[in-house]
Amino acid sequence: MRHVAPVGVLLAASTFLGVPAHAGDRPAGDGPVGGRPAGNADNGPIGGAALGRRGLVAPTGTKAPPKTAAKSYVIADAETGQVLAAKDPHGRYLPASTLKTLTALTLIPKLDKTKKVRPSSRAVNEEGSAVGLVSKPLYTVDDLFKALMLVSGNDCAMALAEANGGLDKTLRDMNAEAKRLQAFDTVAKTPSGLDKPGQSSSAYDLALIARAGLANRDFQRYTSTKIGKFPAPKGYYEIGNHNKLLWRYKGMIGVKNGWTSKALGSFVGAARRNGHTVIVTIMRHDGYFWDEVADLLDWGFAARGRTTPVGQLVDPVPEAAPTPTAQAPAPVARPATPPAAAPDEQRQGPSVALYVIGAALLGGVVWLVYGLRRRFRKPAP
Repeated sequence: MRHVAPVGVLLAASTFLGVPAHAGDRPAGDGPVGGRPAGNADNGPIGGAALGRRGLVAPTGTKAPPKTAAKSYVIADAETGQVLAAKDPHGRYLPASTLKTLTALTLIPKLDKTKKVRPSSRAVNEEGSAVGLVSKPLYTVDDLFKALMLVSGNDCAMALAEANGGLDKTLRDMNAEAKRLQAFDTVAKTPSGLDKPGQSSSAYDLALIARAGLANRDFQRYTSTKIGKFPAPKGYYEIGNHNKLLWRYKGMIGVKNGWTSKALGSFVGAARRNGHTVIVTIMRHDGYFWDEVADLLDWGFAARGRTTPVGQLVDPVPEAAPTPTAQAPAPVARPATPPAAAPDEQRQGPSVALYVIGAALLGGVVWLVYGLRRRFRKPAP
């Protein structure tokens, strides 16, 4: 008995505490890595080793992709995530308004589409492209998303950030979403894509964001709308989508173009033909890129399923499962029992109790025998 309780305590501790999680357990490539390309020392560039190259990455044994003046691009199959061809895919460049794809992807699930928003004076006076907001509660969140993606409204980007709890919170949410997607080349400093030191993305990351966005019905609806109505103090006015390929490329379904004097031209596009979707992203193009993007899309549709991919658009990081000690187990109904003894009591309690009981019984027997002997020894009267 002296040793039973200590052993039980050890067994119980092992059962209920469980095995501690390893401190080093985390998704591969967790967090932006200095230099280029994104990835980590163990696994290399995100999406495959070939995607770490700065130059053209194309499959062998097939016609090379069409030439483009873009410094960086990715052609990918949206269904399989296969990267069909690329050029400097992890090169970090200013994204301009293509960053609005991350803004929309981040905020669409967080905001009620029917909520009315009154833009602040800061939002109304945001520089660059704008839809023309006024500081009146005329707009729903749905209206703001529509103008964000159709006419690249920087004023809408700020108004949506305010509806989400403010600029700082929205930037934290955007960067967290980029990390979840494993878009480690991407750092958001503005919700609009206006140039700011430290802001960056890559053709590979924009393809990840586009692929995730196309899986969202509202995101796809906003990016594929050609003409929409937008509220005004007196009625409404029409706004048209800046994506020229929506009007001229067969099967085009979006997504977003961008331009600033520092970033130059950038574009995220997706088209669907015969039940298959191809994504093309380009960055840092110094001229008219629409025809070149159309040629890249044509090549993608011809190559998908017929060539060996050069890389892969990775899936988002899965949600971490809770560790055994992260949450207390649910209470279980048990029969009533006395409170557990402290460790010292568990070691000593049973032995002491037995000694006490034994001594009491022995004392009683002695007293009884002694009394009987005295009674029988008394002399007769």
